[in-house]
Amino acid sequence: MKRRFLQQALVVGLMGVLSCLSSNALAQADYPNKPIKLIVAFPPGGTSDLMGRLIADELGKVLKQPIVVENIAGAGGIVGMERALKLPADGYTLIQSGVGQNAVAHGLDPNLKYNSMTDFTHLTQVNSGPNVLVVHPSQPFKTVKDVVDFAKKNPGKLDYGFTHAASGHMAMELFKQTTGIFMTGIPYKGGGPMLNDLLGGTIPMVFLNQDVVMPHVRSGKLRAIAVSSKERNPLYPDVPTVAESGYKGFEATSWSGVSVAKGTPPAIVDKLEAGLAQAMKSESFKQRLTSVGFVVPPSGSKHYTAFLKSELDQWTRVIKTAGIKPE
Repeated sequence: MKRRFLQQALVVGLMGVLSCLSSNALAQADYPNKPIKLIVAFPPGGTSDLMGRLIADELGKVLKQPIVVENIAGAGGIVGMERALKLPADGYTLIQSGVGQNAVAHGLDPNLKYNSMTDFTHLTQVNSGPNVLVVHPSQPFKTVKDVVDFAKKNPGKLDYGFTHAASGHMAMELFKQTTGIFMTGIPYKGGGPMLNDLLGGTIPMVFLNQDVVMPHVRSGKLRAIAVSSKERNPLYPDVPTVAESGYKGFEATSWSGVSVAKGTPPAIVDKLEAGLAQAMKSESFKQRLTSVGFVVPPSGSKHYTAFLKSELDQWTRVIKTAGIKPE
């Protein structure tokens, strides 16, 4: 009797397991069958929000389901990343990953509650754009050499503005370390007040994202000296890179991509990766991205994961060398 009971229990248990596996397989095959959430870890209206909504629109067309952007701001993107890990890893929560929350943050705080390389599956990089070294037109500097020569002859007497741990801040720290100069940083709580002071001539120079400074460079209110990407930017064709100005290998870009929590079923990961690759090939996506100076990077998980790791390593080194601490 006991043996028969055990056999029956095993059969029932096996049927339950098979039913569960069948249900999971069906859910994955049917994915997506409801709206998907994309967490953007910054407030509405900024560059990160714009990039998130752009890829959400295009991916939604490919997957034939709405991609709903949810802005969860705080701590330079950290709050949003932490929130993403608390939700089911079922493919219905995507997270916009980026240079601040997935590379710079690790250099600032080695005790983060997440690990960018082990807690997430990185699906694809979506955009890349340079920081631009701009000066007020009243300044005499026309080239990187002008800035470096002045700073070396007058250590500490040349100021620049920065917002803590932003990509422009990191670009300036790398610039100082690469060129071997010392300049005095003036901290700002936000990019808006810093840009206003730059336009008013209160501070002489900054590194800022290409889309932010573009209208001011075109109007002559600011002078662009160099871009921080490896290659010249199409919207700044006459502005040399820092690398070609004598500092080979210099690169400090602003970028973002799309990731999911580790544990998301492989079949869903594959479908998302393929969908994102298709979305990034659309002419409307490329046109909208390049119109504000961003570059469409290679798509795919392999490229993005390797790139993110290289960025994490670089900015951790820069931050450690500079002695930058969390605010």
